Amino acid sequence: MDTETAKTFFSRDRYAALSGIEILEAAPGFCRTCLRVEEKHLNAAGVVQGGAIFTLADLAFAVASNSHGQLALAVNVNISFLAAGTCGDTLVATATEVGTPKRIGAYDVLVTNDRNNVVAHFNGIVYRKKELLPLAREEHATQS
Repeated sequence: MDTETAKTFFSRDRYAALSGIEILEAAPGFCRTCLRVEEKHLNAAGVVQGGAIFTLADLAFAVASNSHGQLALAVNVNISFLAAGTCGDTLVATATEVGTPKRIGAYDVLVTNDRNNVVAHFNGIVYRKKELLPLAREEHATQS
């Protein structure tokens, strides 16, 4: 899956879109997303809400894990928050595939700020279903 295909398909991820998350780059087994932190992303302590950081990492994970065109759904995820994000930061989540996935795929996601400090480390496991993503089905049909 290339970047434009990822942007088209994942534009249907309503919560990520509502949060202001953008896909910067996508390739097989890889994705980079970003979030420009605004007041609406802050918690009561005045730092970026953990859910906003999780959603940023989760979208990168979703794109990377579905990038082969086969429907992949999360079965387990974990996130560790290592530093606070603040208003005005641009956070970037970079997801990479661990190994060559078959039915089960593993992914690491690092979330960094614009000073290149690691804000969070996310890892996730997906289960790949037999069905293809809708865009992959259309592409497969035109190649047949």
